[in-house]
Amino acid sequence: MKTLTGPFTQLLPLNNLGVKGPLHDEQLEVFENAGIVEEDGKIVAVGEFEALRMQFQGCEIAFIDTPMVVLPGFVDCHTHICFDGSRSRDYAMRIAGKSYLEIARAGGGIWDSVTKTRQADLVTLTENTVARANRHLKDGVTTIEVKSGYGLSLEEELKMLRAIQKAGMHTQATLIATCLAAHMKPRDFEGTAGAYLQWILEELLPVVQLEELTKRIDIFVEETAFSPEEATWFLQQATARGFAATVHADQFTAGGSAVAAKAGAVSADHLEASTEIEIALMAGSETVAVVLPGASLGLGMGYAPARKLLNAGASVAIASDWNPGSAPMGDLLMQAAVMSAAEKLSTAEVLAGLTFRAAKALQLTDVGKLEAGYQADFQGYPTADYRDILYYQGKMKPTAVWKKGNLI
Repeated sequence: MKTLTGPFTQLLPLNNLGVKGPLHDEQLEVFENAGIVEEDGKIVAVGEFEALRMQFQGCEIAFIDTPMVVLPGFVDCHTHICFDGSRSRDYAMRIAGKSYLEIARAGGGIWDSVTKTRQADLVTLTENTVARANRHLKDGVTTIEVKSGYGLSLEEELKMLRAIQKAGMHTQATLIATCLAAHMKPRDFEGTAGAYLQWILEELLPVVQLEELTKRIDIFVEETAFSPEEATWFLQQATARGFAATVHADQFTAGGSAVAAKAGAVSADHLEASTEIEIALMAGSETVAVVLPGASLGLGMGYAPARKLLNAGASVAIASDWNPGSAPMGDLLMQAAVMSAAEKLSTAEVLAGLTFRAAKALQLTDVGKLEAGYQADFQGYPTADYRDILYYQGKMKPTAVWKKGNLI
């Protein structure tokens, strides 16, 4: 049965905005006294509430009797929320002035999370992932990408991917898994980085495909992980096997974005170290530039050049990078709002980066907008002016979230 929800004080469908390049707030379409008609989890119509009530007579009506601004559900296209343990010791050392290498030598860094995640069983990892996904969902994030990468062995990477799959059955948020076995060469692997990548291709990915755990692959291109040459070869092999590619690129040194563009990756994520050369490369490709302000805040480093990327014509998405090390906060809206002030991003650019442009980074075509045929994923904020949402820098949270038409 069809359900009409409303009236909403304002509704922003975000359905007439370009997927690449800069956006101006004047381009935002804002419906007033609006409603959404949904059926079987899909949007049937969006428009003026009374007009919809006349058009769809006899449908069920869910009245909204307080001021509310409605947006599409957010899409977080880069997270690491499947993990166990804390890296608070790392953070304390970092803010005390210790370098990344000093922290790693003291037993911290990615390997610390690998050790703790390996010690956790499947049930624990599933519960952890569900809890974090539900927190995100409460904050209006209805679609969440989740990476492996803290297992780094056959048994442990499969455990993580199975936990993500099981977690997806116990949360109303949509979880999209990505295999990040190429996070770093594990300390207990006897062989070169190239040999480890070959092992992933020959031993791990066939099982991932057999169990249908994911169709997405990621690799960290950095001096402490894998070289551009190694990553280029790896992605060529992985995409030939049917995997969609994404890349941890240009976080500390440039080089990964070129790998992503050459491989036809769906996204290049981080980009804090991107120069004018990499910015032009991103703008000239169909690869989505995913910026991660949470990592910049957690590491105390500059933001990715989001303004320059947009001005050059790139498609820019904004994700949380929620992880136990560099981005433990996991508050997507706050991070985006704070970065928008530093990078001078318009409200339209931020909202696009959190919705349909982020959906493009996940190759999703039915989320991120409020229009007929899309999933009925939307969120309502307790205000009469959509500009308040970024104005309060993430402190204003949605008071209502709908997933596939169901009020959470």
